[in-house]
Amino acid sequence: MAGGLVELRSIDVVPDNERHGRAFSQFTLWLGANLQITAVVTGALAVVFGGDVVWSIVGLLVGNLLGGTVMALHSAQGPKLGLPQMIQSRAQFGVYGAVVPLLLVVVMYIGFFASGSVLAGQAVGELTHTDDTTGIVVFAVVTAVTAAVGYRVIHTLGRVASVICALAFVYLGIRLLDRADLGALLGDAHFSFPMFLLAVSLSASWQLAFGPYVADYSRYLPRTTSPKATFWWTLSGSALGSQWSMTFGVLVAATAGEKFLASQVGYVVALGGTGAVASFFYFVIALGKLTINVLNTYGGFMSLVTGVSGFQGRRVLSRRGRAAYIALIMVAGTAIALLGKDSFLSSFKDFLLFLLTFFTPWSAINLVDYYLISKERYDIPALSDPRGRYGTWRWGALTVYAVGLLAQLPFLATGFYTGPCVEPLGGADVSWIVGLIVPALLYWLVARRDTAHLPEPAADAPAPEAEAVAPQR
Repeated sequence: MAGGLVELRSIDVVPDNERHGRAFSQFTLWLGANLQITAVVTGALAVVFGGDVVWSIVGLLVGNLLGGTVMALHSAQGPKLGLPQMIQSRAQFGVYGAVVPLLLVVVMYIGFFASGSVLAGQAVGELTHTDDTTGIVVFAVVTAVTAAVGYRVIHTLGRVASVICALAFVYLGIRLLDRADLGALLGDAHFSFPMFLLAVSLSASWQLAFGPYVADYSRYLPRTTSPKATFWWTLSGSALGSQWSMTFGVLVAATAGEKFLASQVGYVVALGGTGAVASFFYFVIALGKLTINVLNTYGGFMSLVTGVSGFQGRRVLSRRGRAAYIALIMVAGTAIALLGKDSFLSSFKDFLLFLLTFFTPWSAINLVDYYLISKERYDIPALSDPRGRYGTWRWGALTVYAVGLLAQLPFLATGFYTGPCVEPLGGADVSWIVGLIVPALLYWLVARRDTAHLPEPAADAPAPEAEAVAPQR
């Protein structure tokens, strides 16, 4: 980036002379990214599906802390390696083999882009006095431009959103509590283990979805940045932001019910007020969705480039190529949003949750390899060399990944598929727990016997030629 606003690097190593910032930047980014309407809806679902206020909030907290811990462990990899998150998959799956989880991750983030654009499009349409279609298109273009500028503006957006959205949620919370009988809501506590598990799963899945790109936003931090500081600031920002939004969603669902589910954006804005106040809250909703959708676009772009470059052997991307990849993500996401804005979003949400099962095993494999097998050491140049120590396809890891996928199916609950173990658990989807534990144990057993791919202790620093590669301007 060399001090400029527009980012020049993509999947190449960030050299030490371009590192900057403090670990606290992870707190503001992830706080702002989670103070938004979709997190509110996620929290509301815990009550809509039958949970009470007290145990839904507790369950959501447990899930945010568990899933957030996994997500923050990925974030701590960024300053150490100076690499985007998904390119690290080559150390586990091989330079070519990493494309397997990469393709699924790209599809998922295009889906998140689409679903987020629908809600944001409603808000932008109201702000511009047009319609949802125009709002979706305008929002998509703004998202793509912001993502194209890159790392610095993304963190700036996170800082702005964390302040504005936090103030807005404080005000909305006060307005909501004026309408609600909080004593009655808290007094009607009836513990149900299946409903508790459901709440845990909703928030844990929310956090795990950040795993494939979280290190993208910590990789410019100085190499001397404490991994513990990166971990804790990431976890606290993400867990606090999501728990705040989801708790608000629980209270909204318990007091408003169908009124909120019928029009999430409309209900929140009406809760805030009318006239200029309403316009401000439409802006807040759009800002919150912009923050998270920029992350989805940027992460999707990084994953797509990682997958393609593995076969091309390229480390550097031109500005024109960068714009083309981001435009591809934007066009695909916008098309899906326009097609689904009136009808199939509920089914599409099931599809996205189904896709989560594909990278929960990836997360387990990546963390076990990085922290337990490789001991935080990767041969950076070899990540771009199919003839290097990581090879083309690492079939042991790919086999474990496949087993991890299959192990989740009996516990998976979506609108189009429900596993046989779901009913005994009262309808709760705990596939994410299986998807973490099974592949983590299997990969540890397999990889600890295969030491050929492990670098020497000094190989964690980028090779001179890796740092000397200049981005095309």
